[in-house]
Amino acid sequence: MVKGVSRRVVVVESPDEKLFEQAIFIVRNDAAHDGVTSRALVEEARRVARDYADGETGGRFRRRMRGVLWALLGAALCGLAWLAVTMGA
Repeated sequence: MVKGVSRRVVVVESPDEKLFEQAIFIVRNDAAHDGVTSRALVEEARRVARDYADGETGGRFRRRMRGVLWALLGAALCGLAWLAVTMGA
C-alpha cells in the first residue's frame, strides 16, 4: 500500500563504497519553516554522517578518554591541595 505523503530527503554519497553506497536523511517537515537553506541541510547531513562514522572508528574512545583524563586531572589537583594543607599544618 502506498501512502500519499511527500517527504524531502538529503542523500549523502559515501566517500568509501566498500560497505555503504549512501546515507539517506529524511528532512523534518518543519525544517523549511525555520528558514533552513538547502545548502545548510546538506552540510548538516554530511557532518552527521562524518561524525557517526568517526564514532565507530575511535571517536567514541577519544571522547571517553577525554573524560577519564579530566577525572584524573581533578583527582591530581585534589591530591595536591590535600598535600599542601597537610604540609602547611
